[in-house]
Amino acid sequence: MKKEVGIIFMSLLAFNGVKSQSLLSSNDIIFTRQDSLRGSITKERSWWDLKSYHLDIKVNPLDSTITGSNTIGYKVLQEYNNLQIDLQKPLEIYKVIQDGKELRFKREGNAFFIELVAAQKVGAIKELVVFYGGKPKVAVNPPWDGGITWQKDSNGKLFIASSCQGLGASVWWPNKDHMYDEVENMLISVNVPADLVAVSNGRLQTVKQLKDGTKTYNWYVSNPINNYGVNINVGDYVSFSEKFKGEKGDLDCTYYVLRDNLAKAKKQFQDVPKMLKAFEHWFGPYPFYEDSYKLVEVPYLGMEHQSSVTYGNGFQNGYLGRDLSGTGWGLKFDFIIIHESGHEWFANNITYKDIADMWIHESFTNYSESLFVEFYYGKEAGNNYVRGLRKNIENDKPIIGQYEVNNEGSSDMYYKGGNMLHTLRQLVNNDVKWRNILRGLNSTFYHQTVTTKQIEDYLSTNSEIDLTSFFNQYLRDTRVPTLEYFFKNNKLSFRWTNCTSGFKMPVKVTIDGVEKVLNPTLEWQDINTQPGVSKLEIDKNYYVANFNITE
Repeated sequence: MKKEVGIIFMSLLAFNGVKSQSLLSSNDIIFTRQDSLRGSITKERSWWDLKSYHLDIKVNPLDSTITGSNTIGYKVLQEYNNLQIDLQKPLEIYKVIQDGKELRFKREGNAFFIELVAAQKVGAIKELVVFYGGKPKVAVNPPWDGGITWQKDSNGKLFIASSCQGLGASVWWPNKDHMYDEVENMLISVNVPADLVAVSNGRLQTVKQLKDGTKTYNWYVSNPINNYGVNINVGDYVSFSEKFKGEKGDLDCTYYVLRDNLAKAKKQFQDVPKMLKAFEHWFGPYPFYEDSYKLVEVPYLGMEHQSSVTYGNGFQNGYLGRDLSGTGWGLKFDFIIIHESGHEWFANNITYKDIADMWIHESFTNYSESLFVEFYYGKEAGNNYVRGLRKNIENDKPIIGQYEVNNEGSSDMYYKGGNMLHTLRQLVNNDVKWRNILRGLNSTFYHQTVTTKQIEDYLSTNSEIDLTSFFNQYLRDTRVPTLEYFFKNNKLSFRWTNCTSGFKMPVKVTIDGVEKVLNPTLEWQDINTQPGVSKLEIDKNYYVANFNITE
């Protein structure tokens, strides 16, 4: 028999029948004790619940150092006297104080183990003050390889910013650097030269002028915030503001940009209220009304820092002026404003417990781009956009990484993840229900850290579809499900191949112009057809492939 192969809207790399999860898993990576100390909920972390931070730092541009302290408030869950705080080299912890007493500690790589003297009684609220300083890692390729960026703007003014997703917030400040435990509130005090402005998360409470010619900016975050969502941005900023009339009332929106870019920003940042309107429609209210929304210019592309979204897209539409989808729709909006702001719902509101589940952040946010397009330009435009992104899928390794070692999965969590969700929308086959599912996610898991299982279970329950094999296929395997079929003797025979065990998924097809839903499994099935029927087309909104077997 001869096989005629059709691949539905994907890179040729996407189809490889011999690739499997076992061949491409992160089990081939050799992980170290440092990976475990960073990525697991160690005994020295699990016994205490993080309540508050007061990060009080001085940014010293002359020698590229940061010095200061972090006051850590926590609740005792179990009696124990050894506590882990994380801080990456070359930064150093100089002193740790509790109840006025200096404590002993030892360093193991990027983890510090502090020996507590005072009794740690269950239910007690305690504080610990950690003093630190040094030259933090300089960002090599922010935000992907982050740290601190030290630059100057076109007027010779200092332009400084942090970025640390994946790498960890401990690259520039001491904290409990694991995503499972979000701090409930945080005060961020940043001291900088008086001719500069420091912008961070939450709301600005006070600005204090010091006698040494510096200013301290005090920012307060009243909502839970994840570690990498905390940021500092320092520059010759000017600002402007507006109020967005949203589902929860007036949302304060403030924009910080370099002085020379004010006019461009006032035009380009008109995408912000458009974004808020679209995403509140799809996902529910903006999750941080109490802390406001800010968009802050930085010397790198951008990042989803909570209530302090950073921006460096050059005040232009697309991704640095390019349409990642190749459809034209990607040039209708500023990619960084839409994508990074989408993370306020998926990353900052709903946050993964383990970085292996980063798809929860990136798949939904990638998909949000097409929902933005759909909201303003229609459903088919949104469909075209998300399908256009398929050319960027690599299918190199599973989307989910390895747990407890700070290991993220494939970058396919973006484009493949978005198309996985778009495929799931076809299975739900009810746009009102689909929107309610997305909004329900953000209300059910409001300000929570979650696992993949929680998200999978929620989607299965609320779609009323058993999605076990669906997620095993798209999240844990690299192969593209393939509909194999042939016409013979007035019958259509079909089955799924290139799939994980037990995979089953209905799929919409057109058979010689007649629309029909097939329910393939891994076993051959037959349906009767009219004489002479020989053409089958799969609905292109499914991320699948097809084999047409002909004699």
